[in-house]
Amino acid sequence: MIYGNTEGIRKSILDELEEIYDIKIPKDSVCSMEIVEILCKNTIHLNREISVLINRKGKVLNISVGDSNSVNIEVYTWSNKLSGIRMIHTHPNGNSQLSKIDISALMKLKLDCISAIGVNDQGPTGMSLGFLSIKGDSVESEVLSNLTLEEAANYNVLRKINEIEELVKNIYTLEEYEERAILVGTDSKESLDELEELARACNVKVLEKVFQKRTTVDTAFYVGKGKVGEIGLIAQVHNANVVIFDDEISGSQARNLEENLKIKIIDRTTLILHIFATRAKSKESKMQVELAQLKYRLARLSGLGIVLSRTGGGIGTRGPGEKKLETDKRHIRERIYEINRELKKIKGVRKVQREKRNEIYNVSLVGYTNSGKSTLRNKLCEIAVPKESVVKDKVFEADMLFATLDTTTRAVELKDGRTITITDTVGFINKLPHDLVEAFKSTLEEVYYSDLLLHVVDISSEDAYQHIESVDKVLNQLGINDKPVLLVFNKIDKGKTEKIEDIKDKYNGVESIYISAKQGINLEELLERISHMLPQSIKKVEYLIPYTEQAAVAFIHRNCKIEKEDYREQGTYISALVDEEVYNKFRKFIIE
Repeated sequence: MIYGNTEGIRKSILDELEEIYDIKIPKDSVCSMEIVEILCKNTIHLNREISVLINRKGKVLNISVGDSNSVNIEVYTWSNKLSGIRMIHTHPNGNSQLSKIDISALMKLKLDCISAIGVNDQGPTGMSLGFLSIKGDSVESEVLSNLTLEEAANYNVLRKINEIEELVKNIYTLEEYEERAILVGTDSKESLDELEELARACNVKVLEKVFQKRTTVDTAFYVGKGKVGEIGLIAQVHNANVVIFDDEISGSQARNLEENLKIKIIDRTTLILHIFATRAKSKESKMQVELAQLKYRLARLSGLGIVLSRTGGGIGTRGPGEKKLETDKRHIRERIYEINRELKKIKGVRKVQREKRNEIYNVSLVGYTNSGKSTLRNKLCEIAVPKESVVKDKVFEADMLFATLDTTTRAVELKDGRTITITDTVGFINKLPHDLVEAFKSTLEEVYYSDLLLHVVDISSEDAYQHIESVDKVLNQLGINDKPVLLVFNKIDKGKTEKIEDIKDKYNGVESIYISAKQGINLEELLERISHMLPQSIKKVEYLIPYTEQAAVAFIHRNCKIEKEDYREQGTYISALVDEEVYNKFRKFIIE
C-alpha cells in the first residue's frame, strides 16, 4: 500500500515502490542502497517527495508520496522513549539539508533518525542525517550534513540511537513530573515578566517567553497564525508541555490553540486561580476561590444551548431530556448558590465582630502582591503589641506572589496610648480576574470600613508606578476612593538610590513615608504618622484621686497610657493620655 498523494501516478511506478516493502534492511544501517536508488529514480519521475518509515528490526512499515513540500506520515509515540522509527525521504529540489519541517517532525514524532536525500534531474546530490540530542534539560537536534549516499546508508544508526536513548528517556520522564512552560503575551514585556513570577509561584518551570506586539488580539488564536507555528516549534525544541497566555483567552481560542499545538493551553486567569486555590487556608477564602473558579468554568461551557433544552422540547409533553452540558451547568449554578449563601453568613459574623470593636480605629494594609504587607504587619505587631494581649501567630510571609490570601486583623498600640487594629489583606495584581475581585469583595469589606489605608509599595520594583496605578484601579472598582491614604514605600534597603529620589520628587506633595519592614527601618516613625493621621480623641489629663477611690486608679491603668504616677498626701497623682469615655467618667478628679 502506497500512502499519500498517489493521484496520476502510473501503476508501474506504484508497483516498483511496493517492492520496497520486501527489502530487508540491516538493523544497524540507516537504509539499504537498493532502497535509496528506487527512491531517487522515482523522485525524478514524479518530482514529488517520497518517504519510507523503517523500524528497528529493519522492516519497512510505510511508504508515502507527497508534493514538493511535505509527505504525509503517521507515527505512534510514547511519553518517555523514542518511537523506534527512522524516516528516509527525498527532496526533489536537490537540497539534501534537513528543513525546519524535517527537524520539527524529528522532535514531534521522537524519531530515531530522519534522513533527507537531495535529488535533481541529474540524480542524487547528497544525504543528511538528523538525530535528537540533549543539551542541559532541553531536547535539540544534531545534524550530519553533506554525506555521500554510501556513507549515510551504511552509518551505524543503532549505536547512535543507544547513545541518546537513555538521555531522551530521562528528559521525557522529567516532562511527566513537572510543568515546563512557554509564556506568550501581546501586552508588554513587563507583563510577561510578571506572568513568569506567577508561573514560579505555581512551581512551573519557564523555558521560553514569546512576545508579539499587537494592537488587537486575534479572535481565533490570540496571536497570529504564523506565531502559533513558531510557538509549536519552540515547544518541540524545549520539550514544553504547557503554553501559558498572558491574558484571559476564550474557550474557542483555547480549543483552536490545542488543536494546532497539541499541548495543554492555560491563561493568566487560570494561573492566578490555581495560586489562590493552593494558598487559601481559611474556610472563607477557599469558598471565595471556588466561587471564582466555578464562574470562570460556567462561562466556558458551550453547547447547543436551550434549543434542545430539558423536557417538552418535542411534540406533546415528552422531550429529549436534559443534556450532559445542561446537567453540568445546573450543578455549577447550584454550587454557586450554596457558596453565596455561606459567604453571606460569614459576612454577618464579620459585621458583628466589627460592631464589637467599633470604638477602635482600624488601619488596613493594601498594595500590590509581594510588596511586603505581611512582613510589615508582623513587624508592627512585634514592636507595638498591646500590654496584656494574647500573642497570636504571625501571618505567613514569603518572597512570592500571593503569599497571603486570608484577611487577618491584629491589635497594635500607638505611642499616644490608643489601641488600633491592623488588617492585612490579599494583594492586588494587574489584570486581576473580575470574578476573583467579585468573590473577594466580602473579605475586602474590612478595607471599606477602615479609618486609614496604608498603601504599601515595593520601591525596589522597576514597575512601582504601574503597581500603584493597578491598586488604585482596584480600589476604585470596590468604591473605596474616599479614605485617607498613606503611601508606604517599602524595601528602601533594596531600592536604587536614583529610583528612590525620583519617586520622592514625584510624590512630594502626597502623604508618604519610606521604610524597610524587613530591616525595621523607620517603623517607629510610621506609627507616629499613623497616630497623626487618625482622628484625635486622646487628651492629656492630670488626676488627683483620693485613696478611697482606688478603683478609678485601676480603671485608668487598664484603659489608658500612664505618663507619670505619684503618691501624694491628698491621694494618687496620675498624668495620663485618656479618651473621651475616661475623661468624662473621672472629670471630677481632674486637676484644673
